[in-house]
Amino acid sequence: MSIPYAEVIGDPIAQSKSPLIHGFWLEALGLKGDYRRAHVKPDALADYVAERREDPDWRGCNVTMPHKAAIMDLVDDPGDIRGSIGAMNTVVRQRDGALIGTNTDAAGFYAPLAELDLEGAPVVVVGAGGAARAVLFALARAGVGPVTILNRSPLKAMGLLATFGLKGEVVALDATLPPAALLVNASSLGMKGQPPLDLDLSHLPDDAIVYDLVYSPLTTGLLAAAESRGLDTVDGLDMLIGQAALAFELFFGKAPPEGRDEELRALLTA
Repeated sequence: MSIPYAEVIGDPIAQSKSPLIHGFWLEALGLKGDYRRAHVKPDALADYVAERREDPDWRGCNVTMPHKAAIMDLVDDPGDIRGSIGAMNTVVRQRDGALIGTNTDAAGFYAPLAELDLEGAPVVVVGAGGAARAVLFALARAGVGPVTILNRSPLKAMGLLATFGLKGEVVALDATLPPAALLVNASSLGMKGQPPLDLDLSHLPDDAIVYDLVYSPLTTGLLAAAESRGLDTVDGLDMLIGQAALAFELFFGKAPPEGRDEELRALLTA
């Protein structure tokens, strides 16, 4: 008997913890289903989408690097994700075979910050890729400002400020940090196999929050530096679990079980 399944696609993909998360929820809810990794190289993305479109058991996929922009050319976009966030991280197959692209990263990123008043707060964001787009979209909705982006390519980052209607500036990765209320690493720096992200946090105020989207390792060099200064931190599992919860309901028609997050975090960090 066939069972419904979803996947996470990327290049590379072995590091993804999404199968653990979705598998945990499927088992907890007693649902028949599966969630897998699929290593999809950029030149194979169109073929992958075409093949899965014809599979009635395939419920969709989460999309990670480097496909969050390219996937937009291959699926439907009724919510105008291209015009708003400019990156997709989730594709859902409809019963008629239509593929709908959306983005759960923005809501997943913002969930740990939802109780804070960030209106007018100065923010620093590292990176200008697909994850940064979701972060800046959410921050613009929260009314933050000014925003300083640290990035190797100033032109690309300046375009993002304009896209999301944010005031701020773009500086080099080794620039002195302004006294921001929130620092977000939305780049791959600090991830296993990537160069470290070495920032001088001494200019951040004592009540600043440091948020690193990297979750492998969970305690990155950036978070360790923030903790040594006594700053509040948010690790990458918060966003990972938050965006996954929204995608899970789209794929399998049920919300994840409540009250199991600590158990899930223990599984992910074992």
